[in-house]
Amino acid sequence: MAVVLADSLRFHVQQLPASAGAPDRPVVVFLHGLVVDNLSSFYCPLAVPVARSGHEAVLYDLRGHGRTERPATGYDSRTAVRDLFALLAALGLAHRPVHLVGNSYGGTLALHAALARPGRVSGLTLLEPPLGGAWVENMVDTLSAAALSLEDSPVPAELRTLRLRKAANLTAIADALLNRTSLIDDIAASRPFTRADYARLACPALIVCGEHSELVHGARELARHAPRSELRILPGLGHDVLKESSGVLREAVLAHIASTVPTTPPLPSAATAARPRAGALVP
Repeated sequence: MAVVLADSLRFHVQQLPASAGAPDRPVVVFLHGLVVDNLSSFYCPLAVPVARSGHEAVLYDLRGHGRTERPATGYDSRTAVRDLFALLAALGLAHRPVHLVGNSYGGTLALHAALARPGRVSGLTLLEPPLGGAWVENMVDTLSAAALSLEDSPVPAELRTLRLRKAANLTAIADALLNRTSLIDDIAASRPFTRADYARLACPALIVCGEHSELVHGARELARHAPRSELRILPGLGHDVLKESSGVLREAVLAHIASTVPTTPPLPSAATAARPRAGALVP
């Protein structure tokens, strides 16, 4: 694990090298969900298998989350996309294509990134992405209620007294994000995606939702209008596909990533190689 400075912000990052494979394969970058989530949620279910399949994997805590620095502002999607590509540049990956895997709100950010920088994003895997305007309203209400319950709350101290350090840290991070940053206001001001946005999505996308998830409708809308998209509904699950369907999900994600890797053009034959290219200098 490392701390990387990008766009004047310190990001907590973990890179997993590819165990094998061509060096020009897309880097797989993981984007986690809101508030109590962090890079660790991807590590065993997807990141390690992705690295073993031959792709370099990059995991990082989003702005303000986990061990990444927590500024007071900048929690809008445009800044999140800027953070992503500034971080990739700082890691020396500015010219590599990327496949973005986003869970929950991370899926929303991945879609924003693919629309903003289509030349850099070779594929998307979106797990339970919240896409509609109704989700924004519901999430703002939920986060606002959570912020009120955490403000001046004794819970973090009580959890530490009980030696529940992980729970205490997550609660403290949630309190700091919700009550001392612009995160809620930035989400409230976000613009919903439109059908026109979906129609201009250039890369192939796999969308995965649980059968009972409230986000299925938005996922169907994306799959209906994005020209190179596939929707996978997992039976019996809600908004928990990353935690509850690791085997099925792993196989689907690895297959999708493999299908988006550009094929290597065949090597020229000896006769073709012997012919000079147009404009080449011939001794």
